[in-house]
Amino acid sequence: MTAAGESMGAIGQMSEAGVGERLRSIRRQKGLSLHDVEARSRTEFKASVLGAYERGERAISVPRLMRLAEVYDVPPDTLLPREAEVEIDLTEAEAANNGFTIDLTQLADIEDPEAAVLARYAATIQLQRQDFNGRMLTIRRDDLRVLAAVLGRRTEDLPQRLEQLGLRANA
Repeated sequence: MTAAGESMGAIGQMSEAGVGERLRSIRRQKGLSLHDVEARSRTEFKASVLGAYERGERAISVPRLMRLAEVYDVPPDTLLPREAEVEIDLTEAEAANNGFTIDLTQLADIEDPEAAVLARYAATIQLQRQDFNGRMLTIRRDDLRVLAAVLGRRTEDLPQRLEQLGLRANA
């Protein structure tokens, strides 16, 4: 268990650095300085904090990542690192590619750190989609990428973890 915990920590650190590098790359592609982003966001993103995100010294939350995507006028998954050397198992990829539906009523009853992150992200998705039925929510492929990065997991492992939490709704 210790080895898995150490491994997960390393993945989380690499992920923060990878996200940071991607944030810097997108900002530069947009021709913006850190101070330009601060001004464009009306000081919502301080230059010093954005710099810490870009250096991988500070983790960015899902809602902040979503908001930064709006400031940069790009889809949120664009801010995530591209994994060029990932081996893809097509037998497991279907669920990750198509997404799936989670039970929000079940999510509200779970006391787990990962479930808390998922609940905050689900609320963000609901606002973005203007979907307030409060019972079910479709987690799309791009959503899976964001959640996997934030949770320090591989995208293809996330559906199994959500099933372990009892969140996958019967289709």
